[in-house]
Amino acid sequence: MILTFCANSWATNTVDILPMRDRADFLDNILAKRVELLLPKLMNEHKLDMWVIIGREYNEDPVLKTLLPATWLSARRTTILVFARKSDGSIGAHAIAPYNVGHVFEKAWDKAKQPNQWLALNELIESYRPNSIGINQSSHWAHADGLVATDKESLLSHLPEKYKTKVVSAEPVAIGWLEQRIPEEIAIYKDIVKLAHSIIAEAFSSKVITPGQTTTDDVVWWLRERIVELKLQTWFHPTVSIQRIDNVNVKHNSSLANDDGKQIILPGDLLHVDFGITYLRLNTDTQQHAYVLKPGETEAPHYLQKALLFGNQLQDIFTGHFSEGLTGNQVLARSRQQAISQGLQPTIYTHPLGYHGHGAGTTLGMWDSQEGVPGDGDYPLHVNTAYAIELNNAIFIEEWKKEIRIMLEEDAIFDKSGVWYLNGRQTELLLIKPRAS
Repeated sequence: MILTFCANSWATNTVDILPMRDRADFLDNILAKRVELLLPKLMNEHKLDMWVIIGREYNEDPVLKTLLPATWLSARRTTILVFARKSDGSIGAHAIAPYNVGHVFEKAWDKAKQPNQWLALNELIESYRPNSIGINQSSHWAHADGLVATDKESLLSHLPEKYKTKVVSAEPVAIGWLEQRIPEEIAIYKDIVKLAHSIIAEAFSSKVITPGQTTTDDVVWWLRERIVELKLQTWFHPTVSIQRIDNVNVKHNSSLANDDGKQIILPGDLLHVDFGITYLRLNTDTQQHAYVLKPGETEAPHYLQKALLFGNQLQDIFTGHFSEGLTGNQVLARSRQQAISQGLQPTIYTHPLGYHGHGAGTTLGMWDSQEGVPGDGDYPLHVNTAYAIELNNAIFIEEWKKEIRIMLEEDAIFDKSGVWYLNGRQTELLLIKPRAS
């Protein structure tokens, strides 16, 4: 049975959540299409003849986990996956493993004929005679640094001498594999983000919040329970925080105005949530704001709504500088320069999104690295990639006699047309009305 989640003000349509069997079929079909369509482009572009990915049960390479069949929740024993370029430009996909690894990989090890798994790998290598053999080793991305010391030692100790000098880092192919989305993934990503938005809107409503009684921690745990009810997962524990008329200023190194999770939510509060779900191997990451209406109010104070619009202005400045081939550090510097010249107080810390919440690809600032991020910040933007457009703008609220921060994070795709949000973005504060008597 398909579970239908009714979307609210964020979208007019419902979102169908697939049963587990259908999810597995979807994931396996996506994997087959990515190996067929995306991988040849990446390996040909980076002139990598062979890519060897090795992982042991419960100590899997992050890339390997994105290649396993949907019914495999971990590697089995030592699992070795090999991609090799053929003379016609297509890719051969092989598994040197004790079991069949789904339908994408051709089984390339007969243990009865060759008891040694590493020598079986050597036989496959010799059949292709590659000039380059990529392994997952990277100094900048943990995602592409998954070959553990023991497996690397085993690989090199068994590898014929003539191939040892051909071993190279597969970093560009690994990052490309993780960061780039195919059309079928982008299509489903829209619904996944729509679903995440709808859950936030439900959490920031009188259904969940009773001003004067409900705490921020209550909302956090409601979100965790709701995710489980919908048969979804999260990749991080949500946070809910408050900014209000008091003498507490939001911290620069946190999305929280106050770390006390038992704060009682009151009328007049500006709430903030940081929330993400995992569904069909893709992750969301969203930060939005809500206002708790005071008795007699029907809308948020104009100064808070204006503050949100300045946050939208910063989003527009930032995404307007995205251009294929520019590095994250270049986009960060140009965006900050323009935003500051327009009177904003920006902090930008945007990250790739996809198979990992903090994904592989171009980093565009960190909250404590506003001058640029060495390494992954020097990596250029590629099209057909997803990002959590994460940033904040500080603004002094005269009515509160203090500075607040509008902290926004919305999920978007960067393609040939530019940056576009997968399910829109927040341009108005969510309103929490008093619960009816």
